[in-house]
Amino acid sequence: MQTLGYYNGEIAELDRLAIPVLDRACYFGDGVYDVTYSRKYRVFAMEEHLCKLFQSAGAVGIRPRISQKELCALLCSLLRRMHTGENRIYIQFSRGTGTRNHTFPKDAKPNLLIMIEPASLRDPYKPMKCITRPDTRFYHCNVKSLNLLPNVLASEAAARSGADECILHRGETVTECAHSNLFLFQGGKMATHPADEQIYAGTGRAHLMELCRAVGIPVEERAFSLSELKKADEILVTSASVLCAPVLELNGVPVGGKAPGTVRALQDALLKQFYDETSL
Repeated sequence: MQTLGYYNGEIAELDRLAIPVLDRACYFGDGVYDVTYSRKYRVFAMEEHLCKLFQSAGAVGIRPRISQKELCALLCSLLRRMHTGENRIYIQFSRGTGTRNHTFPKDAKPNLLIMIEPASLRDPYKPMKCITRPDTRFYHCNVKSLNLLPNVLASEAAARSGADECILHRGETVTECAHSNLFLFQGGKMATHPADEQIYAGTGRAHLMELCRAVGIPVEERAFSLSELKKADEILVTSASVLCAPVLELNGVPVGGKAPGTVRALQDALLKQFYDETSL
């Protein structure tokens, strides 16, 4: 298949897959999701991504009808239907299907949507341009919710500015990006916002933190300001699709670029991790 859509057992090309309009994801965004990538038909960090997905589901009271182990097997079987082994994999649980009512439907049966389409990682060595915008999201950012309108607006603002990503802030405190986590490297130490309800602590964030600690770079989970960010030796963006990319322009002004050797070493190690895990 060129693309693949899966919905509660039904399989079709994405442009042919039908989803009931009464799925609560359609009118409430009442669901959670996660995204990862595959190479050579092997899913990168699959257990970590599925663990995050089920954690998000549990946080909002969604109890999937499939176990994590069963979902893992399903993803592997679906990938084998694709014409290419390099794909982006989107997985979504919604609370269920029912007439529009804000309260949970009785005996709700969660729906499972999977979308697979050809895609490769973004080149992590390509520097990024970013802009900043106030973080207008709600305070459940630790849940990978379908309610992404503020993220969409921030991403569109970045695109219209010729930037790659939008860095969000609440007052002077930097939180994360529209669809990525953010790190600040200063004085030999790495800092990133604490994993509280103001950010979604993604797998890319966890991988970079683990690698830094393994090579002796101290990591601090702490709040930092916009002014501190602008003066940082390096600004790094991490996500499932980016792994680790440096930011060299912020709101049209050059930033970072003071520790390229450290950045390159981290990028090489993370890319090797991806290749090693997705090799046959």
